[in-house]
Amino acid sequence: MRYGTGLLAVLLASPAFAQVSPETVGAGIGFVAGMIMAILIGAVIGWLASLIVKGSGSGLLTDILAGVGGSMLASYLLPKLGITLGGGWFGAFLAALAGAVLILVVLKLVRRA
Repeated sequence: MRYGTGLLAVLLASPAFAQVSPETVGAGIGFVAGMIMAILIGAVIGWLASLIVKGSGSGLLTDILAGVGGSMLASYLLPKLGITLGGGWFGAFLAALAGAVLILVVLKLVRRA
């Protein structure tokens, strides 16, 4: 099998590359796309949470982290407490927003102390 010349040809002809299946490449691309979506949605949720928690002045990075962290916190904590906000994307959105608001309130209280 001939790949041509250059660094790409060496990489494509290497035994390590031959072991990579299309499913693995697709899973990697899906993971990256999922992470980008999580960051974008986290940014929107964090921004909305910062509008609710006025005066936090957290900044964009903190808002994104609060949105993503709030989503993870809500998806873990609310089912443990037996609280459901409905099914589907709207319930997940409300839960993530509530988690992000909680994180920003805690950050605001810690900064005051």
